[in-house]
Order: sequence, then structure tokens, then C-alpha cells
Amino acid sequence: MGIVVENPGVLTTVQDGGRYGYEQFGVSPAGPMDQESFQTANILVGNARDESALEVTMLGPTLRFTQDNVIAVTGGDMMPLLDDKPCPIWQAVAVKAGSVLKLRAARTGCRTYVAFAGGLDVPQVMGSRATGVQNKVGGLEGRKLAKGDEIGFRAPQAGLANMDRRVSKQRVSGDREHTLRVILGPQDDAFSPAGIATFLGQPYSVTNDFDRMGCRLDGPVIEHKVDGNIISDGMVTGAIQVPTAGLPIIMLAERQTVGGYTKIATVITADLPVIGQCRAGDTVRFQKITVEQAHELWRQVQQRLDALEQAIQQPEPQSTAQAPHMLGPVHHYRIRVNGKVYETSIQVVSQ
Repeated sequence: MGIVVENPGVLTTVQDGGRYGYEQFGVSPAGPMDQESFQTANILVGNARDESALEVTMLGPTLRFTQDNVIAVTGGDMMPLLDDKPCPIWQAVAVKAGSVLKLRAARTGCRTYVAFAGGLDVPQVMGSRATGVQNKVGGLEGRKLAKGDEIGFRAPQAGLANMDRRVSKQRVSGDREHTLRVILGPQDDAFSPAGIATFLGQPYSVTNDFDRMGCRLDGPVIEHKVDGNIISDGMVTGAIQVPTAGLPIIMLAERQTVGGYTKIATVITADLPVIGQCRAGDTVRFQKITVEQAHELWRQVQQRLDALEQAIQQPEPQSTAQAPHMLGPVHHYRIRVNGKVYETSIQVVSQ
């Protein structure tokens, strides 16, 4: 089978890379709020990066395993316990049928990810297993997990090769002040120069009005030239709406697909995990960068994930003491085949 939910926590949902191609029908992408932590968890257990896993918010669930598998817990530190003993985070851990994983209140960040080797056995809806709570689609009946729910594993693994290398150095910061890098627009021309200066120069605090749909901030009012209303147009994850009242709202994984408020800027993709891990009361500042800089920062994220995969998959290094004794001399040959000359070399390897 897989797991049985003994305690669901505050908000635990099945997520994968997201549901794309249906925004014209009002269906938001969903997917993880902290994509880097989510993908790291999947890499650690040998899955494709966007395989289905659990996203846990603020206070974690208690899960009982009914089948052996390998798991990884990443993201915010919820001080997990496996059979009442501390469970390592940011690394692959083998679990047995009958074992119990308990995630507690987040000590750092606010969202934790639990990946399972082989992924979770929930139906695909519109090509994705991600739970869209607002749209009530995907995951387990389009809702958060509840006590007594059972979810199977699709392709569990009792063990994986190179377990000692399935470890990541990535961590979620415990800082309460954050910088979010942004690209101005598409309606930055709707704001006065003073409004732009306020947006880029003043701190804002994360309010309790913060969920998977968006994050409302409090702080200095951002001045419009006229007001914050526009004809509704398309929305992207990370868009920062500023209604006429002048306080910004960051749109997140389950955002609406269109909106009728001015958007002063968009948080770059590489920094979406930062806001995704913020807690009420945290302070954020906005920093303007270029599209080219945003692309480079996104490449750096991908390079970190690529490096982790390569470190896990690379073969065991040969000891330097053995290498000279195993490799013999190199012999070079010139071979003519059908009138063409080929050069080759052969090295003798001793057993």
C-alpha cells in the first residue's frame, strides 16, 4: 500500500510540478510553494524532479507506513521523528512497514516536503497530480489530507544505491528578514515616481492573510497616478498586485488566472521559494533586477539541482593506490578499412 494518515496536520496536500495549460478555464497551476526544496526531495529518492510528493504547512502530519520505501524530508525544519527518534532531513532515509513519521511545528520556514521513492498513487487530473485546493481538483479528491486517508506508492523501493550520497547541503534560512528580487511591470507606469520609490525602498511585513493563493503585505502605501484598477488581464505566479488601497499582494501557486488590479512587478522564479517559506510577521524588501539577471539566477538554481543529481549518480572513485597497478601501457594502432585509415589505441587493464 503506502501511508495511512493518523494526523493530517494543518494543511498537507499532494503536489507535483503543477497543472499547466488550463488557465484559460480558470484552473490555476498549483504545485509546490518552494520548488527547489520540493525538487531536491525528489532527487534524493531517485524520482523525476516533478514527481508527486507531500507539501506540509506550519504543523506537520503523522504518517504510518504500510510498505517499505525510501523517503526524504526537505524544506522548513519540522523536527521530524521516525518511530519517536529524530529523522534526518535533506537526505534519503529507508523506512519500514509499520514505522511512523511525525512532523512537528516548523522551526524554520513554514513548508516542508516529504518525497517517496516512486511517487504517490493518486489520479492525474488534467495531466497533473497536484492538489488545487481553490479549484478542488487533483491530489486526493481535490482537498487537503484528513485523518484516516490512505495513499499508495506507485513504485516503492525498499532501498536505493548510493544511500550515503543522497544528502543535500541545502537549508531553509531561519532569518525573518528577506529580499525578494523583482522585474518591474507590466503596469509599473500606473504608479507615480514616489510610489515606485516607496515600493523599492521601504520594508513590508507578511500578514496573516497568507495562503497558497497569495500573500498580502502591510506597510507604506504605494502611490498610483490615478488608481489601482485595470481591465482584467492574465496573471503569473509571483505577480505583485497593488489595489487602489496601495498595499501589495504577491500571487502564488494557486493564484487566480486573471486579475483587475495594477501589477507593479513580478517576483523572479528563483526567489519564489523565499516568499513560499515566509511566516506571518516576516519582513520583506523588494530589489529591482534585470531579466538577464533573473535568467542567470534561475540557471544557478538548476545548476545546484544538477550537481546534486550528478553527485548521487557518479560511480565510486577508484583509489589512487590501486590505479597505477590496474592500468597497463597504451598501444597505438593505425588500421586501414575500405581504403580509409583509422587510428585507435588500446590500454591493457590488469585484474
